[in-house]
Amino acid sequence: MSPDQPLPPLDLTADVLTLTRALVDAPSVSGTEGPLADAVETALRGLGGLEVLRVGDTVLARTNSDRDSRIVLAGHLDTVPIADNVPSRLETVDGEERLYGCGTSDMKAGDAVMLRLAGRFGVPGAEPARDLTFVFYDNEEVEAVRNGLGRVAREHRGWLYGDLAILMEPTDGAIEGGCQGTLRVVLTVTGTRAHSARSWLGVNAVHGAAGLLATLAAYEAREVEIDGLHYREGLNAVRIEGGVAGNVVPDECRVTVNFRFAPDRDEDDAVAHVREVFADALAAGVGFEVTDLSGGALPGLSEPAAAAFLAAVGQPARAKLGWTDVARFAAFGIPALNFGPGDPNLAHQVGEYTRVDRLQPAEDALVAYLTDDTGSDA
Repeated sequence: MSPDQPLPPLDLTADVLTLTRALVDAPSVSGTEGPLADAVETALRGLGGLEVLRVGDTVLARTNSDRDSRIVLAGHLDTVPIADNVPSRLETVDGEERLYGCGTSDMKAGDAVMLRLAGRFGVPGAEPARDLTFVFYDNEEVEAVRNGLGRVAREHRGWLYGDLAILMEPTDGAIEGGCQGTLRVVLTVTGTRAHSARSWLGVNAVHGAAGLLATLAAYEAREVEIDGLHYREGLNAVRIEGGVAGNVVPDECRVTVNFRFAPDRDEDDAVAHVREVFADALAAGVGFEVTDLSGGALPGLSEPAAAAFLAAVGQPARAKLGWTDVARFAAFGIPALNFGPGDPNLAHQVGEYTRVDRLQPAEDALVAYLTDDTGSDA
């Protein structure tokens, strides 16, 4: 199917597996989400009980029933490039039914669950215990400046407010609270260029990076408990660049370091910590350049809305080791969780799939939460 070709209408009354297949079979590589966004918008407007807003290729919809609390459900429509893995296919492997295809796990299965909930609670006369906002956004799999959720946060922030945000990222049906922050720094070691046959006339910048690598190898990662969740930090070299030619002593070496930090640190604390780790090297003249920085998200599990969701799912939460868009909600002081039927370990693989037996339980857990009005979480 051409990325510019209109898609068949989405049937929100279909079961979650059928709806997942329909989404997977609609190619939506980052930057080409338009036709799928059109289909989602048309389906949501057709329900008759939702206020709908289109922002580029992001589609937002919400109920307005004057409930005591509001839950925001968010999922991205885009996928990584297709690798001969569309259309979807069903297979049974070792007795386990699987749906294969690009985006099955990350995260069209989660999007399908959201659409099922919209189809249930977005019709006139529906009575969810909590008001709902649905956010189907574009360009999550590419650079942050193009991220549709970020655009909504800048231009229509009020649409993202709620008592709890649930990002339908793949978690294999578990609840993952908050997320880590991420920082990338380039450390630059300088030297003096010389012919390698007369290396004593130069200063080898690559050799000079040895101290940086030794510091990283000896680094002891901090572990911290937040809201009962165990976060482990990590500081690692992820790239080394240096060298001019096969017969030249290099005069520059650049080491890119990635710091994954627990959400009890803010961005300034993270930068300060990395500076402290490399204090001796910086004092000796090593360059320090921050190239990427995104804060983490506190899980907020003690907040009533989050506690009620954990009770509805009936399982403990675990820490999200990685960065997700829950951080955008946390920046507004909104408790944020990751919960989706896909398996994060399968995301972006050619053989990506989602287990069929994860789909309906994810929908059922959210339905139970959204229809349970016992014990106000306002």
